[in-house]
Amino acid sequence: MTEQHSHQFERGTDGPKVIVVGVDGSDSSLRAAYYAGGLARRQRALLAIVYVQPVMATRAALGVSVAETANEIAEDLVKFIREAAEHVKGIFKIRWEFHTFRGDPYNGLVQAADELKADAVVVGASEQAGHRIIGSVAIRLVKAARWPVTVVP
Repeated sequence: MTEQHSHQFERGTDGPKVIVVGVDGSDSSLRAAYYAGGLARRQRALLAIVYVQPVMATRAALGVSVAETANEIAEDLVKFIREAAEHVKGIFKIRWEFHTFRGDPYNGLVQAADELKADAVVVGASEQAGHRIIGSVAIRLVKAARWPVTVVP
C-alpha cells in the first residue's frame, strides 16, 4: 500500500521565508527590527521592513503637511536602515526590502503581511500608556491569529 502525500505549499511549516517587521522610528520598533534581522539571518528569510504612513483626514486643519512629514519619516527610516545594513553587511548576510503602506498601523501591517505573504510578523511593544487599556497594534495582530507574531519589548 502506498501513501500519497499532498505537495501543496503550506505557510510556516519549514520556518519563515518572509518576516515582516513594523517600524515607526520608536525605540521599541528599532529593537524589533534588530530582532527580526537576526531571525531573518538565522532562518535565511527575507526581511520585509514596513513603515505605515499615517493618513489623517484633518491634515489641512493642522496647518502642517502631514503627508510631507510622513514622507520625511519614511526617508529617514530608509536612510537609517541602509546605514545599519551597510554597517553589519560583513557580519550578517540578510536579504531585506523596505516598504511603505498608508493607513493606520494595524491595517497597514495586515495589508503588508498579506501582500508580502508573510510567514511571521515582528513588532515592538507599544510605548503608549493608553494602549494597556484599549489595546495596542501588537495585541490586535496577535488576536487576528493569521501569522505568528513576536512582540519585542
